[in-house]
Amino acid sequence: MKIISVTAALAAALVMLNTPVSALPDSPGISAECAVVINADTGTVLYEKNDHKQHAMASTTKIMTALLTLEAGDPNRLFVADSTAIKVEGTSMGLKEGDIVTRRALCCGMLLPSGNDAANAAAVSIAGSLSGFAELMNRRAAQLGMKDTHFVTPSGLDAEGHYSTAYDMAVLTREALKNEEFRRICGSASIVTEFGNPPAKRTLYNSNKLLGMYEGCIGVKTGFTDNARRCLVSAAERNGCTLIAVTLNAPDDWSDHRKLLDSCFEGMRRYSIRLNSFSAEVVGGTERTVSIVPEEELALGLTAEEARRISVKYTVPDFVYAEVSKGDRLGRADVYLDGRLLERVALTAFGSVSREEPSRGMFDWLKNILNGGFMTAFVKE
Repeated sequence: MKIISVTAALAAALVMLNTPVSALPDSPGISAECAVVINADTGTVLYEKNDHKQHAMASTTKIMTALLTLEAGDPNRLFVADSTAIKVEGTSMGLKEGDIVTRRALCCGMLLPSGNDAANAAAVSIAGSLSGFAELMNRRAAQLGMKDTHFVTPSGLDAEGHYSTAYDMAVLTREALKNEEFRRICGSASIVTEFGNPPAKRTLYNSNKLLGMYEGCIGVKTGFTDNARRCLVSAAERNGCTLIAVTLNAPDDWSDHRKLLDSCFEGMRRYSIRLNSFSAEVVGGTERTVSIVPEEELALGLTAEEARRISVKYTVPDFVYAEVSKGDRLGRADVYLDGRLLERVALTAFGSVSREEPSRGMFDWLKNILNGGFMTAFVKE
């Protein structure tokens, strides 16, 4: 197996899929105390204002709660919501004692109307207690590298020691958006789900006004408490690029996010990354070599500066043993930005190569004939 690195040469293999790139414009004036915008494809920070300052984050906390709920499995299993957990102040999805619900419905309830009852019910369902669920939240945060975050409540209600940063919340949201069900729910203006005793159809409406105010908005979550003030996490798509914006303590958050997203989209374009093909010797095959090609095309939303810092490391075999089937995974292409892995694309066999049957020489052929003849004569006697 050999490893081939391609860095500077890759710049020539980047094909811009849209119009020419311009530099990022000057940062817009915004009301938020803390803010950040990141490229969802790469995690690169495109705008920051006190983005590592610890701050209460209110109901944007429910991004983590919903993600863990979806990752816990059994999304459609019916169960009775814990009667103690749902007795909580603040926003609600409308759960009552004895209500039968599913984890999927609870995710809808916490992400759309920002139900604190939904968050608590999901937490108890998964971990058995609110404190136990907080441990799961902090463990997942550590896995994601959220170094300046500590969770205490699944709902985001104010509590001592419950805090995060704009940057950490962007990191969390980038991970959450990889979950297709999370992405679908948080991007819905309304959802029809079922809960109650007996369960009945209910329509839940999203508190995130940006879904209707900003073209391309795909979520994510609002938040407000007396301590945190107005908090907002948004994500939007434009020309194949996705940005994530976070503001904490932002009196004019809707306007802030429009300005931030517009500003940062100006410097974003989608690039097609041409990945190399290779050839490997086939041992014992009907063909001497087999072509190894990328399994899929790769395109990323990038700034011009990011595009210059992309590199690819290929891991390919010197030889393979027959037989080889078309589509067999024989290597990989790892795409990096500044040494940080972004994407991994499998390298596969372009065609099939059968195993070569061993040929018999004349001597072996004669020996077999003679052995057969002697054996036949012996048996006849």
